[in-house]
Amino acid sequence: MSYEVKSLNEECGVFGIWGHPDAARVTYFGLHSLQHRGQEGAGIVSNHEGKLNGYRGLGLLSEVFKDDRSLTALNGESAIGHVRYATAGNGSVDNIQPFLFKFYDSSCGLAHNGNLTNAKSLRKELEKDGAIFHSNSDTEILMHLIRRSKKETFIEQLKEGLRTVKGGFAYLLMTETAMIAALDPNAFRPLSIGQMKNGAYVIASETCALEVIGASFIRDVGPGEVIIIDDNGYKVETYTDDTQYSICSMEYIYFARPDSNIAGVNVHTARKNMGKRLAIEAPVEADMVVGVPNSSLSAASGYAEASGIPYEMGLVKNQYIARTFIQPTQELREQGVRMKLSAVRGVVEGKRVVMVDDSIVRGTTSRRIVQLLKDAGAKEVHVRIASPPLKFPCFYGIDIQTRKELIAANHSVSEIEQLITADSLSFLSEQGLIDAIGLNYDAPYSGLCMAYFNGDYPTPLYDYETTYRKSLKDKISFV
Repeated sequence: MSYEVKSLNEECGVFGIWGHPDAARVTYFGLHSLQHRGQEGAGIVSNHEGKLNGYRGLGLLSEVFKDDRSLTALNGESAIGHVRYATAGNGSVDNIQPFLFKFYDSSCGLAHNGNLTNAKSLRKELEKDGAIFHSNSDTEILMHLIRRSKKETFIEQLKEGLRTVKGGFAYLLMTETAMIAALDPNAFRPLSIGQMKNGAYVIASETCALEVIGASFIRDVGPGEVIIIDDNGYKVETYTDDTQYSICSMEYIYFARPDSNIAGVNVHTARKNMGKRLAIEAPVEADMVVGVPNSSLSAASGYAEASGIPYEMGLVKNQYIARTFIQPTQELREQGVRMKLSAVRGVVEGKRVVMVDDSIVRGTTSRRIVQLLKDAGAKEVHVRIASPPLKFPCFYGIDIQTRKELIAANHSVSEIEQLITADSLSFLSEQGLIDAIGLNYDAPYSGLCMAYFNGDYPTPLYDYETTYRKSLKDKISFV
């Protein structure tokens, strides 16, 4: 496993459908709407009358399936698919999901969104017992646990495995007779159930994927739940009663599409509320509000609305450039920012600008955008961040597993302000974020995971405990 953070990355997106004559193609469309969750690789496993077949590859979904024959070959009435950005495991095609396992007595497809916190110790234990791994992804561990189980039925074997793995996980499995979804006991990652007009059931990481294929939303998968879908419909079972909502707050801040709903809360609305609250907490005299495309536009509109300062399009994004976090070096990431964004001189020149962004990770991208605006003639650039300072690693499926590259871990707000050359800098408060999202679960932080901001992890860290303790001593340098 790699503990080195490059920037802020989500892990994966999963999609599955049961009971559609063109299941693989519908899965392609569903995955396309989840492409923002993973751009490193993609794959689909189809089920035709109990026979499982798969295809996967490196790159964007359209690149993996650029030859329509590869999609056509995945005939069947059911399918699961996956788009990947790795937090655990390298960029080999061996790590691209869904994995397709073919045993002497059965076959099974498996896709996973999240990160297991006890994967290293489980893998060591399994290998000592004779298990052979074909990838270095933590996803494969669940299948080994299922095959090792002495329970009588596949569902009971699965439940035993789910009780053994720890961390953040949304699993999607395809067996010869059913499609099965399972969510971790904290519901870190989103997962929803929908139904198409022809009766086909759908599972997706985000509700935007349901909208794209014309499916109606039925319900979210709850923490500790197992959803079993077959020709008789769907049923809900549980594998543990020890559950507590700790939904990833970063899903609302950055990762999810604005047209998705998570736990009944629309992502755009939550982000707009963050901007409104930020305007109240951190007012400033300025001529215009500018959002950093695309994930910050909702927050920027909220800030403008609450502050009464006009919203302007001062930054334009080249929509054909991939997200900068994909670049492997900081130099290339900075070049990516220049290719990705342009400041509109005719809008910002001579003006006092409020630049609203969703987060600051390393700070290098923020500094570059501030510079873009100033180079375009902005008189002042006041940076407002619609989330609290990112100070702590994430171990549940987001690529922040060390404090070394989190600028807020070892710098004060005033120091960051100087480093990014802003005229002023303010972050949204933790309570402001909680109130803006508006979950009302009877759980800490109203059911949100806020560990990135305060280090209060909702679960033990298991294999990452030593790494985390060491990271607390790391000193970060601003590059």
